[in-house]
Amino acid sequence: MPDFLIKLTLGRNDHPQFDIGDVNGIPLPLVSDQAGDRLASLARHAWQIRRKLDTVTEISHAFLLPLALRQAKFEHLGLFDPSAIDDEITRIQAEIDNIAFALYGFSNADRAAALGAVSGEARDDADVDGDEDEAAPDIPSADALLSWAIGVAFGRFDIRLATGERVAPPEPEPFDPLPAKSPGMLPDGDAPFHAHAGILVDDPGHAHDLVRITERVLERVDMPVPADMQRWLQKDFFPFHLQRYSKSRRKAPIYWPLATASGSYTLWLYYPSLTSQTLYTAINDFVEPKLVDVVKEAAGLKTKGSARNREEERRLEALTTLEAELTDLRDQLQAIAPQYRPNHDDGVQITAAPLWPLFRHKPWQKLLKDTWAKLQKGDYDWANLAMNYWPERVREKCKTDKSLAIAHGLEDLYAEPEAAPKKARGRKKKEDAE
Repeated sequence: MPDFLIKLTLGRNDHPQFDIGDVNGIPLPLVSDQAGDRLASLARHAWQIRRKLDTVTEISHAFLLPLALRQAKFEHLGLFDPSAIDDEITRIQAEIDNIAFALYGFSNADRAAALGAVSGEARDDADVDGDEDEAAPDIPSADALLSWAIGVAFGRFDIRLATGERVAPPEPEPFDPLPAKSPGMLPDGDAPFHAHAGILVDDPGHAHDLVRITERVLERVDMPVPADMQRWLQKDFFPFHLQRYSKSRRKAPIYWPLATASGSYTLWLYYPSLTSQTLYTAINDFVEPKLVDVVKEAAGLKTKGSARNREEERRLEALTTLEAELTDLRDQLQAIAPQYRPNHDDGVQITAAPLWPLFRHKPWQKLLKDTWAKLQKGDYDWANLAMNYWPERVREKCKTDKSLAIAHGLEDLYAEPEAAPKKARGRKKKEDAE
């Protein structure tokens, strides 16, 4: 209603740009206490139930649990019906419009014209081609559940909300500051479901195997475990996760799969837990022990010589390939680790850029490769990572770029440019004037 009035006043219905002066020029009707109280009550109720929808959206500040859990056996969280919530929001909007139309004295024809204009603009907006990431598609409930379970495995989300061991925090006020963490996330200092330093692995039988830990999460909350969990993790999860954690041009996946060339072995790093020691931990606690096991098993098969059967021949061939790929993965991690000092202020994309050869998802790998090239070129010298790799270049730029010097805490390097001397205005000689 207010948007319609502003556009009507300006005489522009096609997405006009307006400033505060335009808004101040809109006439305000006298609102009775009864009408004001009802509008306030409707607005608050709309906010409350709209926020309730956000409680099942993983990337929301209000996230509690995925929809599959909210619709399951957890009565302590209350019933949850998204379609009923949408219907209620529509009803509230209609009542607010009716009150506003009455306050402004709109006739039935005026009301029809206003509502027709608004619905027409909504259709136009839907027809405009935009960034494919702008509007998040509907997330399948099963995928959202698995994504949450993986988050629990990494210590991001709190399984106790689903089991009833922890009570959801009270609803905030509409204008409260946004929380640093959503209520569904594990509070600082609390023990995660699976204790580890932010690294899990796709390696059946390993103590930190992501597939098995995720299955344990689902079993703990009495939800079915997909038969093809490992295939889903290897093929489908990261593209799904990348899309889910993207908005317009900002792409910020937080679970990073660093894999061998064939994808037969994958390390999963948790971005919020990254430190300068993470890659060394990945090498020493995961890749090297795996390499030792592979070499040992291959050596045992080699000693059999011609006595190996066909199945053992295939196994030896697979082990030989895996040994070469693991060696390459280890060597690449060792080459990156000495200078890799991640800083979360740089953001996901820049922080992941040095690792681009180890990501196997082609669109993401290409984006990171391009980002790394721009880092090398000097396009992102404001980043902490740029200072790690090219300190001399960045420090030299700080001498003439004040904002860059401030970003790196090197204001002492910046030298204010000397002001150009002003030219004195001399009077023209009388003879010149004559």
